Amino acid sequence: MAYPTKSPYVIIGAGIHGLSTAYHLALELKQRGTGTGEDIIVLDKAGISAGATGIACGVIRNNYFQPAMRELMAHSVEVWESDPQAYSYHPVGYMQISPESMHEDVASIYQQQQAINYESSFIEGEKECMRYMRDIFHDWRAQGITSVLHEKRGGYANNTKAMYGLAAKAEAQGVRIITGVTVTGLRQDNEGAIHRVETNRGDIDTQYVVIGAGPWVRDFWKMLDQPETITVKNPQDGSVAVEVPMWVYWSLQEGTLGVDPNLQKTNDGKMPPVIHVDSDAPLYSDTDGALITDSMWGIYYKPDFHFGGIQGGAAPFIVDKPVDQIAVDPYGPESPDFIVGADFAHMWVSALAHCQERFSNTLPQYKNEEPSGGIGCFTPDSFPVFDTFHGNCFVIADSNHGYKMLGVGKLVAQELCGEKSTLLEPFRFSRYAQGKLHPVSNSPFPWS
Repeated sequence: MAYPTKSPYVIIGAGIHGLSTAYHLALELKQRGTGTGEDIIVLDKAGISAGATGIACGVIRNNYFQPAMRELMAHSVEVWESDPQAYSYHPVGYMQISPESMHEDVASIYQQQQAINYESSFIEGEKECMRYMRDIFHDWRAQGITSVLHEKRGGYANNTKAMYGLAAKAEAQGVRIITGVTVTGLRQDNEGAIHRVETNRGDIDTQYVVIGAGPWVRDFWKMLDQPETITVKNPQDGSVAVEVPMWVYWSLQEGTLGVDPNLQKTNDGKMPPVIHVDSDAPLYSDTDGALITDSMWGIYYKPDFHFGGIQGGAAPFIVDKPVDQIAVDPYGPESPDFIVGADFAHMWVSALAHCQERFSNTLPQYKNEEPSGGIGCFTPDSFPVFDTFHGNCFVIADSNHGYKMLGVGKLVAQELCGEKSTLLEPFRFSRYAQGKLHPVSNSPFPWS
């Protein structure tokens, strides 16, 4: 098939957001009688799921302190549940396990989950939490835990397999996915709208552009002539505003322990929920007993046959370079900015052993050779920006909340067809200047 010279809709990025938008837009156009999937092309400079999506942990949860994020995630969980086989989705649930310093925050999450009918259980008190966890894992031993929020929905998906399933659904609707294409520019018409996408294989005239480029959003932001720094108003004091960088890159700390995934089965022989533990208890080395940290720390983990072991991560750290000098291309361990800290494996496996005895003495089985995590591109408040620029270019800047947000593409598709989304409204770019920022929890993770 010849390379296209025009298409009503051009979507940039064949990861979770680009493919979800393409598939759901094809359905919307067909339902409304205003077009078909053949009006949509998806461009990617590498391939399907070749970027951040392809090495994502794949956790799907609703566990957010921010009401707007919680409602958006509930919507996405419903989309994952709509076709678990195609999406390679495992609805095993999710557990937020926390110390007293986070008790009030997590209690608020639980209360608001009940308000939106999102099924979960909340266990309070150190003894009660220990009893609850040992009913699931006989070897549970993390100390100082005073709350457990157990979400019965959510879980995880096999990252690449899920995206090929999504791509197949889009292509079945007539969407054309073209890989090996690098977008080099976005040309504006006299009215300021984007009317042409410039690529290394030729220009494509278009009526609407969607950018779902993950950590490469910085480059497209420049193509759209948007500012490198922005003004953010303090929501607590409307008279105070600060100038901050629009983008901040974090090195995401994730990896895989090369043990049999079945090692993590529950007492009744079932696959377990995804586990997330935040703790202020001192963390000691599982190898020599030395203190690793006496500050707040957090980890998450799950058994995953796709990764071939127990896969998960810990809190990321900021990449200490000017944004323009951070190399996110090619995406992977060969990039100089793909940095899993040298001490990550030691800390993470020791934290696993702190929580469950079965992980003691397993550090030699950590898989050093496999990429996971990568580089995350975060906004000033670490929450997504979903908005239209130049009148016809929708930017999906997920601030590394991406993989779990399968439903965002469905909402974007509806907006492209003229139906404004109340779920996306709290994530408009204008919130920074207006001081309409999302509340921040006591979690050590920037995305919580």
